[in-house]
Amino acid sequence: MTGPARHLVVFARAPRLGCVKRRLAADIGPVSAWAFYRSALAGVLRRLGPDARWQGWLAVTPDAAASDKRWPSEWRMMAQGSGDLGARMARAMVALPPGPAVVIGTDIPGITARHVGHAFACLGDHDAVFGPATDGGYWLVGLRRRPRWRNPFSGVRWSTAHALADTMANLRGSRVAMLETLEDVDDGASHDRWQRQGRAIRSAVSGPADSAPCSARP
Repeated sequence: MTGPARHLVVFARAPRLGCVKRRLAADIGPVSAWAFYRSALAGVLRRLGPDARWQGWLAVTPDAAASDKRWPSEWRMMAQGSGDLGARMARAMVALPPGPAVVIGTDIPGITARHVGHAFACLGDHDAVFGPATDGGYWLVGLRRRPRWRNPFSGVRWSTAHALADTMANLRGSRVAMLETLEDVDDGASHDRWQRQGRAIRSAVSGPADSAPCSARP
């Protein structure tokens, strides 16, 4: 790979009982929600790192968890810092070394290296790329970050059906690509659907998809 390095940033919360997936916990109980989150986080980190196509970063909250030695050693650690999700993602984007950057969360346990490779491929000729979620948010955002940094996360109504539209409005005039639409596992109903899909999602493996076409948005 030539040129600036690619950076994959996984946003994660330290998997502590009672502190993760609270909306899901209201439907299935805190222990089951905690078990789901631990499994989803471990699976994402296992499938996406290490990979020669990008440098992996793990942005964690609370900040003190960044020094925990139990995180996988192949991931570079950073603290998310304070503020809403937009402020924390913008902070990570600014802190990274030069090169295109992709940020994902861990709410969709089926994210694979294929999805990330496709996102970076789209950033070859787009300024930004999104993985839209069925609830109006997004499970992936990638920014080319050149020739200049443009913050798309200001004023976004997070955790609403407007999150993707608000972010894209901040990128008006940019070349934006879209990946496939996936569903966050955020409540009991989506958890049930995820369970019914079984191994088709939970055992998803990476595949050669960097050459897949990018669906563009003006």
